[in-house]
Amino acid sequence: MEKIHIKKNKLKALENRHPWVYSGAVAKMPEGLNDGDIVEIVHSNDKRLGYGFYAPGNQIVCRVFEYTRKELDPNTQEYWSDKIAKAYALRKAHVISDETNCYRLIHGEGDFFPGLIADVYNDLISLQILIKGVDRIAPMIVKAFQALGFERIYNKSKEISKRLENVETPKGWLTEQQGSPKVEVLENGVKFWVNVETGQKTGFFLDQRDARALVGKYSKGAKVLNTFSYSGGFSMYALKAGATLVHSVDASQSAIDLCDENALLNGFDKGEHKGYCADVFEHLTKMERDDYDVVILDPPAFAKSAKAVTAAARGYKQLNLKALRKIKPGGIIFTFSCSQKIDKELFRKIVFQAAAEAHRNVRILHQTTQPNCHPINIFYPENEYLKGLVLYVE
Repeated sequence: MEKIHIKKNKLKALENRHPWVYSGAVAKMPEGLNDGDIVEIVHSNDKRLGYGFYAPGNQIVCRVFEYTRKELDPNTQEYWSDKIAKAYALRKAHVISDETNCYRLIHGEGDFFPGLIADVYNDLISLQILIKGVDRIAPMIVKAFQALGFERIYNKSKEISKRLENVETPKGWLTEQQGSPKVEVLENGVKFWVNVETGQKTGFFLDQRDARALVGKYSKGAKVLNTFSYSGGFSMYALKAGATLVHSVDASQSAIDLCDENALLNGFDKGEHKGYCADVFEHLTKMERDDYDVVILDPPAFAKSAKAVTAAARGYKQLNLKALRKIKPGGIIFTFSCSQKIDKELFRKIVFQAAAEAHRNVRILHQTTQPNCHPINIFYPENEYLKGLVLYVE
């Protein structure tokens, strides 16, 4: 196994177990390394730090998947099966239940597995291969999942991964057993249809499980507005908790159609739910004041790069300002950001600015983050991307 040598004055980040090795930290690198090669990371006198995936031509030249002083052979099925089995054991102990059979099984760096996202939907795994190193071990990953009893595995990798990271594993089924890409799942006892072929991300937004449950606690007897609703995750929890009326708003008609399907799936067929295909900002501008008891603001990432942060901050402020001006006195706003480039401190400042401009007294009742199937690697704070505030508006 080839070795990447680290400069003595650049050891701190690696000793602190950050999973990225930057090009400026490398003292010596062997010639002839191929994209995605598994390499050993060492410093002076060949003292071992760990193992990672090599990536040429990038500022990040290696993504570390194992910090260890021990000699290992990560080019084996046994190694990857053991890593995946450990991640599954965590979910089996703390996530999976008779009422929840959809969850994230591998959360990239959060599970010490950079470059891989794997989500479970009942008997099916939908995964995203994000880097070449994971692409090259894809057959071993599939075998590891099969050893856990998952015989239907679908690759939902992004086009950008193919273009920028040379990922070659084809989109589609990776197993002989296939069946329908549309599957019924349970999350905290709430039913959803998920289509891994046509759905967003891997098929569903699993990272809002805890926040959806919290919405249920505030929705009994309430009129609820769920914006950027997609397939109606928050909407179904509100209905299940006893909301009198739930409106779902999304710019995609197919998303609204799926909202309606999920409402029927959960037994709501008497007009308790209504979907609107509309631009959320326009919908909030046009809607009546004092109409909703609960408003949910869960937009897609407004800032996908550092350059977009300023514009994104304006977008988040306007979104929250519109809701703060319109919600009924004593109402509850659930507001979220999944933009990794906007940390929770900045997000809170943005919402504060909106509240100040709305001239209403606002109190924070809860601060939310991603659920335990999206664990945060303590050595990699970038892993914490989802943040939310639950606001009481006088």
